[in-house]
Amino acid sequence: MEIFLDKATKQIEKNLPFVVYKKPDEANVIGLFQENDTLFEVNDFTEKGFVFASFDGSQTLIIPENQSEIINVDRIEDKTDIPEKEANLPNEVARNNFETLVAKGIQAIENNEFKKVVLSRKETVDLVDFDLVTAFGKLVQLYPSTFVYCFFHPKVGIWLGATPEQLLKVKNNAFETIALAGTQKDTGSVEVIWAKKEEEEQQFVTDYIVERLKDVASEVIVSKPYSIKAGSIWHIKTDISGVLNSSSSLQKVIQLLHPTPAVCGLPKNKSKAFILENENYDRTFYTGYLGELNSSLAKDSISSDLFVNLRCMEICDSQAHLYMGCGVTKDSIPGKEWEESINKSATMKRSLDF
Repeated sequence: MEIFLDKATKQIEKNLPFVVYKKPDEANVIGLFQENDTLFEVNDFTEKGFVFASFDGSQTLIIPENQSEIINVDRIEDKTDIPEKEANLPNEVARNNFETLVAKGIQAIENNEFKKVVLSRKETVDLVDFDLVTAFGKLVQLYPSTFVYCFFHPKVGIWLGATPEQLLKVKNNAFETIALAGTQKDTGSVEVIWAKKEEEEQQFVTDYIVERLKDVASEVIVSKPYSIKAGSIWHIKTDISGVLNSSSSLQKVIQLLHPTPAVCGLPKNKSKAFILENENYDRTFYTGYLGELNSSLAKDSISSDLFVNLRCMEICDSQAHLYMGCGVTKDSIPGKEWEESINKSATMKRSLDF
C-alpha cells in the first residue's frame, strides 16, 4: 500500500483527482491518478475509465484512463487488529426525525402511493488525525468481500466506501447483476432466519430487476435467494445473469437498473419523488453508482464492472459524513429501521479515528 500512500498524498497536495479501489475477494489494488484537474463527464457511455455517478442522475463523472497514470499492484495482507468502536449514538432529535420519516413512508405505502421506499439519513462524525489511505486500508482489511474505494476530485470532494452491492457487470454481451435486500446484524448464529418483511422486500427487488431486464436481454437466469454477510451485517442476495440483445446499449441497461429498488423503491419514479421531497438532505453520490466503465484494465477483454455506492462516507475537513438507509415496506417498524441504520453506520465507523 506504500505506493498508493505516496501517490495519493502527492495528488491531494497538487489538487489532482484520483481513485484507488479493490474489487470483492480480489488481492490487487488499482489506482487511476488523473494528470489534470478537469472534471470529466460521461456523455454516451463509450468512455473508458472509472465512473462516479450521483443518485439523482444529475452527475455522471469519470476519471478517464487516457488522462491518468494507472497503477495495479497486489496488496500485502495486513493482520492488524481493528477493535470495535464505542461511538456515541446520534441524539434523540436525529432518532425522532428518522422514525418520523419512516412512519411517513409507511403511511404512503398504506395509501397505495408505492410498494416500497428506501429512506436514509446522514450522520456526521468529528475526526482526529484522519489519514485517507490508512482508512482505505482498514476498509480493505475489514470487508474483503466488498468493493472498497477511495475517490478524490478537487471539484467534488473525498468519498470512501465499502459496498456489498453490484449494479452491473458486462463483458461482451454477457451480464451479471444481483438483487440485494434485507438486513440483520450478525449474532454468531450458524443459521440466519429472515422475517417475512425482509423476504418480501427481497422478492420486490428481484422481480423488478428481472422484469426490467426483459426489455434488453434475450435470456435471464435467476438463482435462489441466499444469505450473504458483509462485515457484521447479513443480507439476502439473488444472482441474476444472462445475455444482452445485440441492440441493447450499456447506457440503456444502466438507466433501466439505476436506481435499483434496493436504494430507491417500487415503483421507481414515485418512490424517488418521495425521497427527494421528504429526506430533507441531498444524497449526492450516496446510492449512486461507481466502478470500471469499458475498462481495458480487465485481464482478458474490455468490460464494465459497476457497484452501488452504499456503506460510504464523504470526508469534509475534519468531519466524516456517513450515509445509511433502510428499505421501508408496509410491515416496517420505525424503531427497527432506526436500529438497522445504527448497525450500518457502525460498519463504517470501524475504519475511522474519532
